[in-house]
Amino acid sequence: MPRAAAGISVTATLEAELGLALGRPVSDLERLSGGTSRETWRFVCGDRRLILRRDPETADVPDLFQSQAIDRDTERLLIALAGAVGVPVPRIEAVVPHGYVMECLAGETIPRRILRDPALAEARTKLAGECGRALAGLQTLAPDRLPPLPRLDVPSQIAAWRDLLDRLGEARPVFELAMTWLEDHRPAPLPEVLVHGDFRLGNLMIGPFGLVGVLDWELAHLGDPAEDLGWLCVRSWRFGAPEPVAGVGRRVDLLAAFGGGVDAARLAYFEVFGTLRWGMICLIQVYTHLSSARRSLELAAIGRRVSETEYDLLNLIGSGAG
Repeated sequence: MPRAAAGISVTATLEAELGLALGRPVSDLERLSGGTSRETWRFVCGDRRLILRRDPETADVPDLFQSQAIDRDTERLLIALAGAVGVPVPRIEAVVPHGYVMECLAGETIPRRILRDPALAEARTKLAGECGRALAGLQTLAPDRLPPLPRLDVPSQIAAWRDLLDRLGEARPVFELAMTWLEDHRPAPLPEVLVHGDFRLGNLMIGPFGLVGVLDWELAHLGDPAEDLGWLCVRSWRFGAPEPVAGVGRRVDLLAAFGGGVDAARLAYFEVFGTLRWGMICLIQVYTHLSSARRSLELAAIGRRVSETEYDLLNLIGSGAG
């Protein structure tokens, strides 16, 4: 079947399934970009625009991501729990075959628009603080209140990355240096908390007055309280803007809004950790392309960013991060 015809067939089938599950006709179904291991679709039901999150028919993501991604029911429960403690998230509307439906928030997710659109100027001034408060709220959810989640501490992730480099036969001296640095400078462990896992521009919905919603929870896990904070400060997620927190704010404002428990040194450590993590992700993406498991110009291009993360790691470590 030609690709266009197959796409029409999938859309028609999904519209029929959604209409049956929701009890009302569904139209204007379109797939959106984003999501590591789960599909996102927007559609109209009655007079409302809604979002469908569903599992793909075939796993089309690298094994490392697939093994770490939580299932859709866990993702849905986490979103509901986060909303209950005041974290801005989409409201869950219904459970449907192979996924769930949530409200469609109004706002912007494209990072370069968030960083440059005059209509979002006020939001940019608030964003570092709002992110700190959202992450603080997230961590009020005690682990024993949560559904089962992966536990990902620093040593286990470094071990997995070393094993991956060995299996790929990749000589990456800067990555090895960063891993050794992280082992030598690891701060005292803190009690594990809920970690979003991909808290950055692109997964945040921003409206004219600030943060509207935290999206894409599929990499959530239990880990260090500073992990999401450090990830938000990784230079790649500033998209060319100068400020260290998502390109729009200062670290001191992020930490002040977060409210304690994480100091500047711990944040700097997890900025190094996050930069290495992104570098490993870039490497995984390009090998996924080269292995023919998933041929993609986008994945091939992401592979070129490995060198960017190496440059960033050398700068961070050389400046005495942590």
